[in-house]
Amino acid sequence: MNKRNLSFLIIAVLILGGGWIWFSRVTDATAETARPAIPLPGHPAPDFALQTLDGQTLTLSDLTGQAVVLNFWASWCPPCRAEMPELEQAYQDNQNGGLVVLGVNQGEQQAVAADFVQQFGLTFPVVLDQDLFASRIYKVNSLPTTFFIDRNGVIQDRVTGQMNTALLDEKLRTIFP
Repeated sequence: MNKRNLSFLIIAVLILGGGWIWFSRVTDATAETARPAIPLPGHPAPDFALQTLDGQTLTLSDLTGQAVVLNFWASWCPPCRAEMPELEQAYQDNQNGGLVVLGVNQGEQQAVAADFVQQFGLTFPVVLDQDLFASRIYKVNSLPTTFFIDRNGVIQDRVTGQMNTALLDEKLRTIFP
């Protein structure tokens, strides 16, 4: 291949590459409307549909307009057990103002989760993530993991590990006045 053909080939590749970059770019307007639902603060909370303990289907999008504390837990998890009274108290204190605590039981049978709910006297809604679908889309790798979602369905914060009352109150202020 001579110099002229090589030069022509390099210029052609640069022009085609530049054209590809130009036409496949994401504009600012497109980026705002096409923002993916990923489990990070500042992003929309990924939606899911799971069964409640009484067999009803609940979707996260059903709770739009309410502040949501989305708590992933399991009955065998000591830190999950330890923080449940604080979550229940937060729910009792704020449910009339539009706060929902949604417990997502990770991978356990309905009877096990129901026994746990009864043992702790939980009154907030609990859903069963038996196939770990919601846990995967929220990238839950350890329990407990809690997401704080504002009234617009946007994740404002995430806590991995046990929360105490002070930490829970601090995080609630990010989604609930």
